[in-house]
Parts: sequence; structure tokens; C-alpha cells
Amino acid sequence: MGAPKQLLHIEGQPLIKRVAEMAMDTPCYPIVVVLGANKELVRKELARMPITLIDNPNWEEGMAGSLKMGMVGAYMTFKDLEAVIFLTVDMPFVSAGLIENMIKKAEETLDNSDEQPDIVACRYDNQIGIPALFRRKLFTELLELKGDTGAKKVIMAHQDKTAIVDFPQGKFDLDTIEEYRDFLSNYNQN
Repeated sequence: MGAPKQLLHIEGQPLIKRVAEMAMDTPCYPIVVVLGANKELVRKELARMPITLIDNPNWEEGMAGSLKMGMVGAYMTFKDLEAVIFLTVDMPFVSAGLIENMIKKAEETLDNSDEQPDIVACRYDNQIGIPALFRRKLFTELLELKGDTGAKKVIMAHQDKTAIVDFPQGKFDLDTIEEYRDFLSNYNQN
């Protein structure tokens, strides 16, 4: 990207602060931000916010480490977690409304079943993935992930217990400076 992705601005606000504030507008508690590369710069953007910050010293080893550290931070803050929701900083259309829809979907029963889903995942661009909600019974599986394996592995292993929320804007993911510039160009026109 040429700059820390978390610090790129949309509407005058760094992505990391934008996502943290959006999460605070939901009923979710605790809000945990996992810091990796550029942690001191990112930490400054989140100063004095009522969130839990946790360092991932092994951030270079892949996504699994960040997921684990996020779960550790959440558990250290609040022991009676019923579920966790994983978000990333680079999905600009994630909103409090989307998160609330996911929580509502988690409280409904699965089709042809009396059970509530173990996972609520988002569908976009012919795939399912994060943002995703995972109930407590799957925490051990999430903690066993290794390397650059993300939460999608657990979603795919439990598709029969997964409810879906359509989120077509989830295909917009800011992984390159070109994608970021294209997003800003198109976003500012709307």
C-alpha cells in the first residue's frame, strides 16, 4: 500500500478509527482491536476510546495469530462471551446496521431446524466469509487455526450450521493503493 492500511483516510478519518467507532455503535461488547505492524502509530489513533487493544507480536505469521489474539483480548475483558464477530479494517462498507443484522440472524433458527446457527457469515461475490459471527462452541476450533488460515476454514467446516447475510458490498476490499484510490474516486461521486 505504501502506507499503513489502518491509517488511510475515508471521510477524513483513519480506517482503524472508523471501524472502531462503527463497532461501538453496535450492541457488541467488548470491542477488541488487534495491533500488529505499525502498532504505535495505530495505537495513537485509538487513544482514549473505550476499547481493548492487544498486541499480536507474531503478526507476520498470518491471520490465525490475529484471530487468536482478538479472542484472548475479548476473554480478558469479558469472560462470559457468547459469541465473537470478526471484522477487518479494509472493508469500507461494513456498518453498524450490518453487524446488527448478523446478531439478529444469530437469534433466529436455521431453515428446517429448531436450532440457532453456530455461525453467521456474509455472502458477497459468490463466496461466504467475514464479517462473521461465531458462537462460543466454536472458540476451540478458532484457537486451533495456524498460519495464514483465517476464519473461513471454520465457516466451511460448518456450513450446515451457518446462516447467511447477503452483503454484496463486501466484495470491496482495500488491499492495494489502486483499490483505495478507486474507492475514494467512486465513493466521493455518490
